[in-house]
Amino acid sequence: MAIVLDMDGVIVDSNPLHVKAWISYNRRLGIDTPEDLMERMYGRRNDEIVRDFFGPRLGAQEAVAHGAAKEALYREMLGPELTARLVPGVREFLQRHAGEPVGLATNAEPANVDFILQGAGLRPYFRVIVDGHQVLHAKPHPEIYLRAAELLQVEPRNCIVFEDSFSGIRAARAAGTRIVGLRTTHQELPGVDLAIDNFLSPALQRWLSEQVPDAP
Repeated sequence: MAIVLDMDGVIVDSNPLHVKAWISYNRRLGIDTPEDLMERMYGRRNDEIVRDFFGPRLGAQEAVAHGAAKEALYREMLGPELTARLVPGVREFLQRHAGEPVGLATNAEPANVDFILQGAGLRPYFRVIVDGHQVLHAKPHPEIYLRAAELLQVEPRNCIVFEDSFSGIRAARAAGTRIVGLRTTHQELPGVDLAIDNFLSPALQRWLSEQVPDAP
């Protein structure tokens, strides 16, 4: 069996800071941030979010520039809080599964992935990392999880994905994986095999111990 984790909302409870950074960045440009920001943001790739705010006709270079500026602001906010914002138990969970096929599959920007994994000292636990720039289709398309399974050399049906967003859950389900949902972003997580508050949940290890690989 392989384990594949999303990042925002799974490794680090960063979504509140993403919201704060978008509000601050948009305010600088005189843009009102809609109340449904969170629902429009969670689980999506940055270029999609930028075009949602600035319009679908925004050029590719402009979209990249806006996204990069907002993410720089986000990392500035996150830096002093990084350790405190790690989802409870995630470090110990990764330590228990050290040496096993563990991957990361996230729509997040590569700079954010490096910042979080290096800053928190978690990079050595991941055998493969797939970010939103390495696939043509972002979540909720299943490509990112299919790619992670391929790199881990494990069939998708024998991958256990940890997700927090609706789009991520749809992507994992479409890829044919097993899914553990983290209630960091939403309390109700339809479509998951197990829902937990964090990695300290006693139900998690019991459930994992019951998982056996499907025959080829």
